[in-house]
Amino acid sequence: MYTQRTLSKETPSETSMAGGCSIRALWILNNHDVVLFSRRFPVVERRWRAACKRENESCADDVVPVLPTDSELASDFADRRRREGSIRGFGIRVAQSVEGSDSWVDDPITRHIISLYVNKEEEGENRLLWPLILHIKSHYCILVLPLVEPRHLKAYARIHKRSDCGNAVGADESVSSLLLDLPSITGAFMVAHAIGDIVTGDIPEPEVVVSASPSVGGLLDSLTGSIGISARAKPVAAPVAASSTSSTALGGAIASDAPKIGSRPLDKDALRTFISSSMPFGTPLDLSYSNISAIKLNGFASSDFPPADRKQPAWKPYLYKGRQRIIFTIHEAVHAAMYDRDEIPDVISISGQVNCRAELEGLPDVSFPVIGLDTARIDVLSFHPCAQVPEQGVDKQAVMFSPPLGNFVLMRYQALCGIGPPIKGFYQLSMVSENEGAFLFKLRLMEGYRSALTMEFCTVTMPFPRRKVVLFDGTPSMGTVSISEHSVEWKIITSGRGITGKSVEATFPGTVRFAPWQTQRLTSHGSVLGSVADEDSDTETEATNNVVNVEEFLMEKMNKDLQPVDLEEPFCWQAYNYAKLSFKIVGASLSGISIDPKSVSIFPAVKAPVEYSTQVVSGEYILWNTLGKCPSAATAKV
Repeated sequence: MYTQRTLSKETPSETSMAGGCSIRALWILNNHDVVLFSRRFPVVERRWRAACKRENESCADDVVPVLPTDSELASDFADRRRREGSIRGFGIRVAQSVEGSDSWVDDPITRHIISLYVNKEEEGENRLLWPLILHIKSHYCILVLPLVEPRHLKAYARIHKRSDCGNAVGADESVSSLLLDLPSITGAFMVAHAIGDIVTGDIPEPEVVVSASPSVGGLLDSLTGSIGISARAKPVAAPVAASSTSSTALGGAIASDAPKIGSRPLDKDALRTFISSSMPFGTPLDLSYSNISAIKLNGFASSDFPPADRKQPAWKPYLYKGRQRIIFTIHEAVHAAMYDRDEIPDVISISGQVNCRAELEGLPDVSFPVIGLDTARIDVLSFHPCAQVPEQGVDKQAVMFSPPLGNFVLMRYQALCGIGPPIKGFYQLSMVSENEGAFLFKLRLMEGYRSALTMEFCTVTMPFPRRKVVLFDGTPSMGTVSISEHSVEWKIITSGRGITGKSVEATFPGTVRFAPWQTQRLTSHGSVLGSVADEDSDTETEATNNVVNVEEFLMEKMNKDLQPVDLEEPFCWQAYNYAKLSFKIVGASLSGISIDPKSVSIFPAVKAPVEYSTQVVSGEYILWNTLGKCPSAATAKV
């Protein structure tokens, strides 16, 4: 149900899905290319074969009429890893690319939507299997194959064999235009992420925070916080497994709705139960693990029946019973690339979401206006399927929804920062010798921010993943400094000493000394380039006598001024130098979006307090070294 319009209706993993997505098969492999678990859906596969027959009485040579066996898929997946240089692959056409490979397509999306050549020994030929959604979680690789039409597969077969690179303007066929015609891709990604969360025991749940007690604020909050007594907002979650569940108003952290699987080997029984319940016959219906677990534990019988005139939605299999309240939390992450260069503009954006928890009895409707949704600042906007959204107004967006159980994301958005970056400044690092560098930070925090906003903490980290830090010298104007083996950390603001209503300037000049360069050995998966790890831990570190010396190989390429895009991890071989900031701001959103608790209406009317909070955290907030190399993207001037 995703659309390409600015205002769209999303289908998150915790909700029911329309029939636009069907899954032919899925596989889970470990980092040794061994299939640990697989599931095929014969009903969907019959639909695929019928579609092939309609498309052509005898399927084209590049179409796979039959799914591969587990051993065939594992072998083909290993072949692709060797051919593409890593699990994900290059994503762009490089010198090592061969015609018919994913990197030959010259589109980064091929790092996430891959293809395999299935080698059928009895037929003596290779056939194309696409689109395979690749999701890597921990040391597992999850592959999901959604149902598409044979004509889409044939179109991709033509694209990945053409001679020109990239998606040329005006081209008849491109990967992007092809994927836009396939809504099943979105559903397959959600299935892959849900499976990945289950096999690793990492069941995410949107965070909502609630004040444990009334806050006086100001000096009193600072004093009480410094001695361990806090009245500030805290995460909250309460179990909602069955209709008889009651809720208490305890402050602080409470047990999460989602059962915790923990760190353990792959639980095939849990996977089979989840798959058979969440996507029977290959059609995803409800990918909420907490809902599936509650149904498995309690069955479908409920002690409370919904009103006769109301239909119980799929996202609320049980009715809530207990103290009633609604909690809204606006959670925003600030992403920035700060260059401090005239020729490269700084880039800053905000990804946000409105998290909600509605502990309401029965099946009520909740409505309220979201303040600040003017199109000048909001780029992308989507809502949970439980929400009904009329036409967008000038500055307010009326939202009505029938809330599901537990914590959920009511709204997601991408926005521009209406106030300006919370941290401005520059970072400079210059190597004065082979093993010593001089650096300088000059930062200004919360410049132009009003008194309602508080920065609770702020930390700057200088990572040196390929060098061992042995000594640093320097004194910052404020805060404390600590070092680890591969980084220097500067805590400008520590927890309990936040700044409110003022701008602060912080400087930090110093030097850092590294241990003499020593080469390390990495295990190699195929080619030397293939042994360079990608961001999903594609390699293992191991000191053996039979492996390729990757460090010497990388250093040789660096000395030849090879462009870093030819390597898998440019940040880890000193092509670039950067510092990363982490911080948290409370008091208001930076996008300008807000909710007035007094304007929240519940029908049928019920007395339920409405609690509202905001928190802003750093996402990828990067300060690029002004004196070094840095990546940037050219933007069109309007």
